[in-house]
Amino acid sequence: MGETSRRVLITGARGFVGVPTVAAFRQAGWDVVAACRGAAAAAAAASACREVAVGELGPDTDWTAALRGVEVVVHLAARVHQMDDRSADPLAEFRRVNVGGTRRLAEQAAAAGVRRMLLVSSIKVNGEGTPPGRSFRAEDAPAPEDPYGLSKLEAEEALRAVGEARGLETVILRPPLMVGRGVKGNLAALAGAIRRGRPLPLGGITGNRRSLLDVRNLAELLERCAWHGGAAGERFLVSDGVPVSTADLARRIGRAVGREPRLVPVPPGLLRLAGRLLGRGAAVERLTGSLEIDDRKTREQLEWTPRFGPADWEV
Repeated sequence: MGETSRRVLITGARGFVGVPTVAAFRQAGWDVVAACRGAAAAAAAASACREVAVGELGPDTDWTAALRGVEVVVHLAARVHQMDDRSADPLAEFRRVNVGGTRRLAEQAAAAGVRRMLLVSSIKVNGEGTPPGRSFRAEDAPAPEDPYGLSKLEAEEALRAVGEARGLETVILRPPLMVGRGVKGNLAALAGAIRRGRPLPLGGITGNRRSLLDVRNLAELLERCAWHGGAAGERFLVSDGVPVSTADLARRIGRAVGREPRLVPVPPGLLRLAGRLLGRGAAVERLTGSLEIDDRKTREQLEWTPRFGPADWEV
């Protein structure tokens, strides 16, 4: 990275991805500015780096104070995918935060003289799954299937448009489902069920292959993308490189929490039928289907190898 300390602004610095990302940049010698939603969150970050409260993320957020002296921006903050979204218009809300918020930050970053901006997008931009023997690649045409995935694609496009118009280097990363301390959503629910010893109908889901990512690997890759010459203007897919079946995922989560999961071998076809009857077909399809990522471009172009594998997962 060089001998002199460089300044990076990390949005969403107190979140699941933000905490290890701040740690990775500080470990590499960066001067970190943590953008937090409010004063309480900012106070929690005080011991780790300089913090700036920016309020809610959206098209009207004022980033002026946070961007002073910043060379690189790492944009993690977003309205994330929600299984039970109760918004009157989910797409409009995703667009307001993820698209409008990203465009606003990019425009103000360019005006402030920021050299490079990194955006953590989502593999949902590529789609919800892959057929047997097929993997998502960085050059694939986008095929988002839900409001969140569409908003992430539009956020990517907004960032690239600002970058091309204003001379701001841009880097986009699309991770899959991530594992790590503080994880939320479905993986947190799975870990909780395993801890409580609940029987899980996942023992028969052994033929699918899903790519996952240790959040610490993403954090270290983001730090590399902040300075590597091969990152500018690029889009990268990223994973741990070891696809697992759903049954194996449950067993590995069990090892992470110190308890063997109680897996019941229900046939995947029966699970799919039950999912359709109960109106949960899409959720069951994610459990039984595959989503593989080919991230050879990322590894070769950035000279990067993930340091943590499934055996190292923390939950």
